[in-house]
Amino acid sequence: MPTPKTIFKRIIDGEIPAKIIYEDEFSLAFHDVSPQAPVHILIIPRKEIESVAELQPEDAALMGHLFLVVQKIAQEQGLTNGFRTVINTGRDGGQTVPHLHLHLMGKRALGWPPG
Repeated sequence: MPTPKTIFKRIIDGEIPAKIIYEDEFSLAFHDVSPQAPVHILIIPRKEIESVAELQPEDAALMGHLFLVVQKIAQEQGLTNGFRTVINTGRDGGQTVPHLHLHLMGKRALGWPPG
């Protein structure tokens, strides 16, 4: 039985709407539906990778690309005072969607430890 599509795969496939702010052949970025900061954007690879724990050596360039997308969006969003990038991995790490994704958060002071 095939694995059901994640919500992120459904966004990539255009099956459900998202407030997309960036896309290219490797990635997609959109506003989080439950923001934890004034700016809270998710950056996802188009390639289906479950989590950081599932990365392969051939994914190195893709991961570098995702962080360059983070940098570009942070500049476009005016996050000049700083921002936080988070990648949750696995249940104990707080990952709720089994598709690798980066959270970009900013426009407010973010405390430490995060929780």
